[in-house]
Amino acid sequence: MPLAVTTLYAGLLGLFYLGLSAWVVMQRGRRKVMSGDKGDPIMANAMRVHANFNEYVPMLLILMGLAEVNGLGATWMHVIGITLLIARGLHGFGMGRLPHWPPGRGGGAALSFALLLALSIIDLVLVLA
Repeated sequence: MPLAVTTLYAGLLGLFYLGLSAWVVMQRGRRKVMSGDKGDPIMANAMRVHANFNEYVPMLLILMGLAEVNGLGATWMHVIGITLLIARGLHGFGMGRLPHWPPGRGGGAALSFALLLALSIIDLVLVLA
């Protein structure tokens, strides 16, 4: 089945994103902020955690899918997918707390950047080889 591994991780990350979305909605209800952040630091932080996920995960999933369709093996795809889940979990947990938990936020960001670099190189090598 084409893109089976990427599809698995897209589904898991979609559930994660749904959880982040529910968390933002709950914060809106608790803080009585129906749009924007109204200067509330907790609301602003929740929105940034949610937005950061949305800024990085789609590109990483696209790069994963391209690597898979161009022949990267299932074992490597699972390593990448599991690393992506760990990265985004660490980042979300580390940034979702106030004050932030720097090892989680920084570690998750570093893993996300490493995956972005690695997948970009992998895709270029696969297509140019």
